[in-house]
Amino acid sequence: MMATISSLGIGSGLDLNGLLEQLESAERQQLTPIVAQQQSYQAKISAFGQLESALDSLRQAATELSEVDGFADVKSSLSGDGLSATVGDEAVVGSYEIDITQRARSYSIATLGVADKEGTLGAGTISFTLGNGDSFSVAVTENESSLEGIRDAINAADNGVVASIVNDGSAQPYRLVLSSAETGTEAAIASVDFGTGGLGDHLSLDAATEVSAQNAQLTVNGIDITSQGNRVEDAIQGVTLDLEETGSVSLEITRDTSAIEGKIKGFVSAYNNLQDTISSLTSYDQESGTAGVLIGNYTVQSVESRLRSTLTDVLTSSGAFKSLSDLGITLEVDGTLSLDEDALGDLVAEQLDDLTDFFAGVADEDGLADRLDTVLGTMLDDDGTLDSVTSGLESSIEMLQERYEDTEARIDSTIERYRTQFAELDSLIAQMNSTSTYLTQQFEALSAQLGQSD
Repeated sequence: MMATISSLGIGSGLDLNGLLEQLESAERQQLTPIVAQQQSYQAKISAFGQLESALDSLRQAATELSEVDGFADVKSSLSGDGLSATVGDEAVVGSYEIDITQRARSYSIATLGVADKEGTLGAGTISFTLGNGDSFSVAVTENESSLEGIRDAINAADNGVVASIVNDGSAQPYRLVLSSAETGTEAAIASVDFGTGGLGDHLSLDAATEVSAQNAQLTVNGIDITSQGNRVEDAIQGVTLDLEETGSVSLEITRDTSAIEGKIKGFVSAYNNLQDTISSLTSYDQESGTAGVLIGNYTVQSVESRLRSTLTDVLTSSGAFKSLSDLGITLEVDGTLSLDEDALGDLVAEQLDDLTDFFAGVADEDGLADRLDTVLGTMLDDDGTLDSVTSGLESSIEMLQERYEDTEARIDSTIERYRTQFAELDSLIAQMNSTSTYLTQQFEALSAQLGQSD
């Protein structure tokens, strides 16, 4: 039985560890093409991700032009002081003369003063009734019946009344101030009852401190309007008015042509950015010899061809415009779109309805933006073109990973077999060396004996 060698090379004196490492390195070269193929597929997935992002940006730009509302942007201008205006999507073009005669105000009233805001005043129940008919009660225990405790209990109830404490500097300086949480007569405090005994013996309202609630009052083009608050919504369709002071203001709502032009320019820019992305992914640099990750890829060619066909198709609708060229938008030789901004400005100012029909459609007929969205949907939606090709690449990467693991396991098995064989070789050589040494010693001893006998 051969002796066990704990470290390769000790028995033989040979660099068996080094030889084993070289063999392992040579065997692992089988993994290199697998890794390279995985990296290639991963690079394509990343490239398709860039393409998808550019296509999604184009789809978003097209979506903004696919609805009539996309061409209804308005802007406002104010002359005069007294309010600020926020114009929403539903606002319509028009001129409005606004006179603010009264701002809304909340109700408040204070109690007569007490000497100590922390001293107990006795248990009880405070009952409130609001201007809209709502009522509620706040129970106060003996331990919580200080002015501060009552304040905290009312505020914790959060039922439309806010309590605070003021110090008027008198001998009994601390007053409980009760205010309605909102402006207007409906939110006003109609009545307060501290009950009898306990709280009722120590707290009562000071009528001289009452501040009555009031509603906002204004006219819009001569029409009287009353509001519970100073934010007035829908007195003018799609417009929110924030009343700041009394006065007269002129509000002018006009078509926001620059915003509409911006959407069309954004569409052209998104398409050109897509073309730049496709070019970078499919180009070949002769000087560096570097090729785009998706050069010659059929999916990219199909995407580009279908988009170009959609943009150059002539619409058969009854609208005044039939193609992008009618709008001053032309397809260049390099695949990008060029825009005549002056022509577009004239169209937005003079033929906005026709422009809307071209992009958003007429009656039941799709406009260009709708058609483009449909085509982009087949590319971007789940199970669409890009999803399918990406899923295929991911499946290929998984298969390569299985192949990698199988190959690696086979290499490990081969190296382990080499290790066993080298260990046996090391032991064999060690035994042979040991035998050789023994024989040499025996021969030397025999020679010595023979020499003595002479």
